[in-house]
Amino acid sequence: MIIGSLALATAGAFTGASLYVNYVEQPARLALTDDALIKEWEPSDHRGFIVLASFAALAALFGFIAYRELDDVRWLFGALLAIASWPYTYLAIVPLNNRILALIEADASHEARKVIDLWGRLELGQTALGLVATLIYVWAAG
Repeated sequence: MIIGSLALATAGAFTGASLYVNYVEQPARLALTDDALIKEWEPSDHRGFIVLASFAALAALFGFIAYRELDDVRWLFGALLAIASWPYTYLAIVPLNNRILALIEADASHEARKVIDLWGRLELGQTALGLVATLIYVWAAG
């Protein structure tokens, strides 16, 4: 059952990292001036993407393995929700990332602030996916 514990731990780590982005980093970022906001957002976004994508992939991988080993469909559902972060990011977040980067290059910092605010609200979807996957893994492990 070690694999199930690893699935649960990585899903929990994904959820925790996503919560951090939404409830610590994003409010602090939005309190900055427009120029400081833009300077902070780009490197933070790239690093955060790597962390969240890695945790989501690991949580899904471990969940799929647990499903195969334990033949319990709850592990499959949790894994599918964990990996759903990837298409959600691609369809909802990446277009905004590209728009923000274009606004930064166009030196439209005030407009970039509005889009970064929307970006933060869409990031809540990541938290929801991670939380539901984690809760399903808790249920499956119980």
